[in-house]
Amino acid sequence: MQAERNHIDRVVLIVVLFLMVASTVVVYSASSTWALQKYGATSGLVDRHIIKVLVGFAAIFIAMSIDYHYYKKLTKFALIACLVLLFFTLAVGGEIKGAARWLSLGGFSLQPSEAAKFALVFHLSALLATKGTKLQDLKEGFLPLILWVGSVVVLVMLQPNFSTGAMIFILGMVMIYTGGARFKHIFYAMLALIPVVLLYMVSAQYRMKRIMTFIGHGDATAAPSKANYQLWQGIIGFGNGGLFGVGMGASKQRDLFLPESYGDFVFSIVGEEYGFIGTMIFMALFLTILLRGFKIAKNAPDDFGKFLAIGITSTIVVYALGNALVTLGLFPTTGLPMPFVSYGGSAIVFSSFAIGVLLNISSHTDLHPRQARVVNESPPIEQSEPAVGKIY
Repeated sequence: MQAERNHIDRVVLIVVLFLMVASTVVVYSASSTWALQKYGATSGLVDRHIIKVLVGFAAIFIAMSIDYHYYKKLTKFALIACLVLLFFTLAVGGEIKGAARWLSLGGFSLQPSEAAKFALVFHLSALLATKGTKLQDLKEGFLPLILWVGSVVVLVMLQPNFSTGAMIFILGMVMIYTGGARFKHIFYAMLALIPVVLLYMVSAQYRMKRIMTFIGHGDATAAPSKANYQLWQGIIGFGNGGLFGVGMGASKQRDLFLPESYGDFVFSIVGEEYGFIGTMIFMALFLTILLRGFKIAKNAPDDFGKFLAIGITSTIVVYALGNALVTLGLFPTTGLPMPFVSYGGSAIVFSSFAIGVLLNISSHTDLHPRQARVVNESPPIEQSEPAVGKIY
């Protein structure tokens, strides 16, 4: 037996494909009433979602066929391009609920922040792999990385999109710490950020109201209000589901009670229709991605692959956990999608591409060697000299 080109991590591929296929069922149920009202057909939104899922499928298979080392020399240019798109979005981007987060390109919408968070992960991975022990130096190692993280975070928060900006900052700090930066440098950076965040929060009334609503939600005597209406409707959905759920397609909260039931709050519909058991299955799938992704990182053949696997895995899982905490009322209401499940295009496509890269990294490890059978040929049999007088 001899080892040839290795397999990808099939478990990660199967889990992600399952989540994406399951999302079409969940989104159809969650969006049917809203789609009927808006488009005159219950499939008005899920049809669009299926197209985006198919594009996500293509992104996975394309990315996992490209050697991940190829991206190392392109990360800086990709991140600069994303920063330009973020700046351009602030100037001419389409507004949704008062936030300029989208660019319309020939009938298609692009959310540059989704591209920027993964571009930052790729570039940080390249820098961490290059700097090595220099990362412990404040001037030559730590500050250049913080400048890249800060540039993305500031432009995202100016949209304004505090939740995505905060997530990007947290993920950036996780990667930098994993790369070997001094904890005191990270601690001082976070300490310096506190007054900036406080100033940002008080600069808009709706942000303060959201925080105060979250604090008030922690009081069991606090009554539902207009500000926390969506959250309470989402929690009602979980309550309706109980242990085993009300059944596929039987959600009541989707019937115009729960806003964004097919988007940021789709996990509430999962909880209502499939119950506590269903939500635990979904979270177990993300836990599987976490464990397999970190195992890929541990066995990556080089530092770039290791940090890239850590960054991609952390981004997917932290977003899933953040979305679940929001819908359960354990985190302030924010616009974080559930990866591969929530309705949307940019999040699905870029997350799918990132998973494809993770799968390509796995094929360069020794975790899944492809075995090829070698046929041992016997040496040719020597023919004896023909006997004299015998005719052949």
